[in-house]
Amino acid sequence: MFFRMHCAVTAAALFLIPLLAAQDLPKAPDAHTFQLTPEPGYFTEPGVAVNPNNPQQVVAVFQDNVHAAWSQDAGRSWNVEDIAAKNYRISGDVSTTFDNQGHAFVCYIAFDKLGTFNYWAHGATRNGIFIKRSLDGGKTWEAEHIAVAEQPSQPGIPFEDKPYIIADNSKSKYAGNLYIGWTRWRIADSLMVISRSTDDGKTWSQPLEIDAQPGLPRDDNGAAEGFAGVVAPNGTLYAIWSQGDDIMLISSRDGGNTFSHARAAIHTAPIMFAIQTLERANGFPQIAIDPKGKRLYITWSDYRNGDLDVFLATSDDGGKRWSDPVRVNTDPVHNGAEQFFQWLAVDPVDGSVNVLFYDRRGDPENRKQIVVLARSTDGGHSFKNYAWTDKAFEAGGVFFGDYTGLAAYGGRVYGVWMEKPAPPPPADPIKPQAKAPDKGSDKTQEEKAQPKGTAVKVGTADFSKNF
Repeated sequence: MFFRMHCAVTAAALFLIPLLAAQDLPKAPDAHTFQLTPEPGYFTEPGVAVNPNNPQQVVAVFQDNVHAAWSQDAGRSWNVEDIAAKNYRISGDVSTTFDNQGHAFVCYIAFDKLGTFNYWAHGATRNGIFIKRSLDGGKTWEAEHIAVAEQPSQPGIPFEDKPYIIADNSKSKYAGNLYIGWTRWRIADSLMVISRSTDDGKTWSQPLEIDAQPGLPRDDNGAAEGFAGVVAPNGTLYAIWSQGDDIMLISSRDGGNTFSHARAAIHTAPIMFAIQTLERANGFPQIAIDPKGKRLYITWSDYRNGDLDVFLATSDDGGKRWSDPVRVNTDPVHNGAEQFFQWLAVDPVDGSVNVLFYDRRGDPENRKQIVVLARSTDGGHSFKNYAWTDKAFEAGGVFFGDYTGLAAYGGRVYGVWMEKPAPPPPADPIKPQAKAPDKGSDKTQEEKAQPKGTAVKVGTADFSKNF
């Protein structure tokens, strides 16, 4: 018995040597974090964008319900406002962008009741996709929201889910266009659809289905999710989503009027998964393009190495062929540590490739994580990892959403993510009465003091001075 125990301890110690060494990450340069939510709550699924006309203006958005934070000094101070739709009970699944006029947009779903969980359409009440606009860089938002697609309460209506908004800030004749893609859940199937606006978001086209593949039967198992897109400098729109174990790709070269046939660009290991402490953690993909418009980047996370890693692939021919995946996180391969909730941003000024993700390489129990920023300055061939935060937190016991957010401009990087506040310090053992349960309750005062929900934090890092 002693021999077996000794071997187990020795093996564990040997396993921890590379794990602990890998946690010694350099701090991101000039890194700062700000908490946007004073009290924890059901705050998740954030996004962030920089105004290309005035990079001092930054907007971060998050749910639940829709909130917008704005900065006029490149993320050094923030103001937060609840801008949720007043005529719906619930709003969320937010994304944000700036267009070529410097107008900020927040896109979101709104509904009154989901209905049953199996396929959102079962019993769904009125719901839809909406936007709000800010014409002054995020300081004020128009009171009325604009419907992109709205479903009235009646039997059999679809449920519109997880939209993502894209702005065409190119120099092409389609500059100024806005695009929103999302999943349309129906009782019998699901569709990936897209709508566009050519008048600064005031009106939107009828949703166009983009997931059909010629000669192949429809995938009706609800596998199409996680729309993301980017516009190239020449005005070409590229859009992707996850469908089964493939990342699907389409493109439009005429301002969203017509699209190429959807095709599988990258085959992955499963990217929808449950991990320790979380019921689910999706590895939905993101796509970006370099400032010269020649190289496309896609990131995702999957289990191909036996534990969860973040990957990136590149294409130099408009998405026809893709490179072998590059592992973005730099800890030892197959060490049991999870990296997840990645988000991608390519700096339109310096061309650097930036990836944010949660990282558990420093916790032998694989429960707690820090936020890591990975950066590539060689076109995505290799990455250096930086600790954006150094205080580990546990994600669990509360809904953490499906994604984080990232933006970059001129060497300055902005990330937005969720954290679970740490529990309060242990009660003073000299005062046992502090642990006594309240009358009529089985919970102690200490347990009641445990923060509920999540907090949204925004981080800044500045590489322009250091590199």
